[in-house]
Amino acid sequence: MGWAIVAVVIVVVVVAGALSLRTRRTRQLQSRFGPEYGRTVEQLGDHNAAEQELRERAKRREKLTITPLGSRERQVFSSRWDATQARFVDEPATAVEDADRLIADVMRVRGYPVETFEQQAADVSVDHPDVVSEYRAGHAIAEASDRQQASTEDLRQAMVHYRALFESLVTPTNESAEDVHE
Repeated sequence: MGWAIVAVVIVVVVVAGALSLRTRRTRQLQSRFGPEYGRTVEQLGDHNAAEQELRERAKRREKLTITPLGSRERQVFSSRWDATQARFVDEPATAVEDADRLIADVMRVRGYPVETFEQQAADVSVDHPDVVSEYRAGHAIAEASDRQQASTEDLRQAMVHYRALFESLVTPTNESAEDVHE
């Protein structure tokens, strides 16, 4: 009878430990990915599948060499962004296309693979989880524009969305890494 109680206690401790570990991992993923955690759960319809997806993104990201932009690169990209915004007044659809390409160019220079949009969004979600939804929203509007299904106001919103990611990508992460590419 004593061994049965000890066995039950051991099982309870093991289960409690496993639940605690799972809860801690979930909280870590929620903290790391922010709103992207909820979007992934909603998209996949399963917490376990979503958490596996987010862990795989993090593993893929660890294999990439992502570098900050040097001050000269930031200037060049910022000038291109300013020109893209200025183009919006006369050619909003073209400006949105340019913004989409500019984001991809910044990502490529930083070291992100730019194979497909979904892969770009997944990769950038690891480092920029608070603005990846902005990227997705901007891209969706750009695609609607390609189909002639976006109003000027929609296109303006796309530029706002793209600007959020652009600023996050070009802002130096720390002063010591600032001139990596110079």
